[in-house]
Amino acid sequence: MTYQALARKWRPQDFSSIIGQDAVTTALRNAIADRRIAQAYLFSGIRGVGKTTAARVLAKALNCERRLRAESEGETPLPDPCNDCGPCREITAGSDLDVIEIDAATYSKVEQVRELTESLRYGPARNPYKVVVIDEIHRLSRQAFDALLKIVEEPPPHLVFIFATTEIEVVPATILSRCQEFHFRRVSAATLHEHLRRLCDAETIEASDRALRLLARAAEGSVRDAVALLDQLATFGSGRVAEEDAVRLLGGLDLRLFHDLLRAILAGDATAVSAALARVEDEGWDPRRTHDQFLAYCRDALHAAVGTDPERLDLPAEDAEQLAALAKGAGYESMLRLLNQLLKSEELVRRSETPGLAVEIAWLRAAELPKLIRIEDLLAAGPVRGSGGAPTPSSEGRGTRAAVSTASGGPRSRGGVSNSGGGPRPSRASNGSGVASGARPTPPRAITTVETPASAPSTTPVTTYAEAAPEPPSLRLSSDPKEALLELVSQRKQPLAARLRDCRALRFENGALQVVIARGDAWLREALDRPQNREILDGAVQQVWGSGGRWHIVEETATAPAAAPVTATPAPMLDHPVVQSALDLFAGTIETIVERPPPEEP
Repeated sequence: MTYQALARKWRPQDFSSIIGQDAVTTALRNAIADRRIAQAYLFSGIRGVGKTTAARVLAKALNCERRLRAESEGETPLPDPCNDCGPCREITAGSDLDVIEIDAATYSKVEQVRELTESLRYGPARNPYKVVVIDEIHRLSRQAFDALLKIVEEPPPHLVFIFATTEIEVVPATILSRCQEFHFRRVSAATLHEHLRRLCDAETIEASDRALRLLARAAEGSVRDAVALLDQLATFGSGRVAEEDAVRLLGGLDLRLFHDLLRAILAGDATAVSAALARVEDEGWDPRRTHDQFLAYCRDALHAAVGTDPERLDLPAEDAEQLAALAKGAGYESMLRLLNQLLKSEELVRRSETPGLAVEIAWLRAAELPKLIRIEDLLAAGPVRGSGGAPTPSSEGRGTRAAVSTASGGPRSRGGVSNSGGGPRPSRASNGSGVASGARPTPPRAITTVETPASAPSTTPVTTYAEAAPEPPSLRLSSDPKEALLELVSQRKQPLAARLRDCRALRFENGALQVVIARGDAWLREALDRPQNREILDGAVQQVWGSGGRWHIVEETATAPAAAPVTATPAPMLDHPVVQSALDLFAGTIETIVERPPPEEP
């Protein structure tokens, strides 16, 4: 007996056998059961998902003698064909005179379409319906579409058109508007895997689940491609499908290689990346196909990094768990940027005359991407100059500003806070060597400013990312604890630091900081009583003198040491929005205040 390919042998013969297209088959079944037969149908989708098969099944269902008998007896017609009557058998064999199948690729001339339309005016020879199936209809010429338009718009009652295409965007709108359109989806890898397992059980083919998953993944949603690959590997292995054979024949689908390659790229290991490419060349795999499959693997890694259940990935359970661990360790942001970088190089790889070199450059460039670090993680290590672990207060009506400063010591730029002190500040007092004890040095970051309108406050924290950079040569506060305190306060609110600097004295006695003010000095007391200013001073005192540090206000007495005279400045002047904006913008402090006399009346 002549061997028959698995794709033809197991071609679905009824609606229930078509896999992965439940929406389409349900709609067609209901149309037959309710006798709501359209004049034309348009099936669109990629290759091998069941368009032509569904057209043949629909033609059999329309002309099935069992359905006609049920209608004549007043019963509800069955939607599926019986596949036993004469019309069903002839349509399956392709010998029914009333079912015409045309390949538009070889039947595209306008003269041929005109001859077809003339012959369609005659009724069917035996069946109740004459069905015309035109495959790849997008290959018709513009004139052929025009010749077909009239009969599609007003066909005889016995005529039904079924069009199939893989490029629906080419079909004219005049044809689309006269058809009921059904889109055939790509079949999921899990559904293909189950289908291949059923075929293996029916054909007594020995195959592992891992090998079948590789075949389902390589088919890219096409049922015909998956069955054809199974047929090829079963022939190669004499009835046995081994994982090694699948990897060897498919090319570029070794998940272990992809895992090692992704780990090397995320680690920036150029040597390991070159070794992976050398293996691709040694195995003779197509670089373009390998790059495409690696893109799909990185997409799964992106889904795993965002928190998708590994069981939902189209990968074996063990590989999915390993990929999820690797992706979550790298972070969603890094995976997103890596996938974007690889996707930009896809066109270069596809068009290059030396695809191996193009793939190598794409992978090595991806390995040069630095790892992204969350701003929240940076701030958790200690205050950064200009942020202090919280958004910098700004004037009323200007919104909220969160800034991260540079460590270059350069001039202040608009929208950020300069770090002229030589780098980010540690979170505790200096230990004498210039570096704060117990503080972890924070790498410098590029200026990042986020403006939020004051009229639309948000409770969601703003997440900003910065690239890691080399550590600055020195991270030091002033060796004087009082000066260190003033510097830390200045990072958060410079006007408050200026007021503390102009007070009578700052003394640390009995485990507490004493802020000495002049007797009757109500403006500084009022300023320090504000919740925001108290929070800033509390944080600075605890950073300089430890977590148990505290402070309180002491009025100057006759025996108190005199300090620099205090300029009695009205509190509203310093709190004015214009003054606050100027101090914040230029990193300034108030040295003197000149009070202008009122203008003389004329």
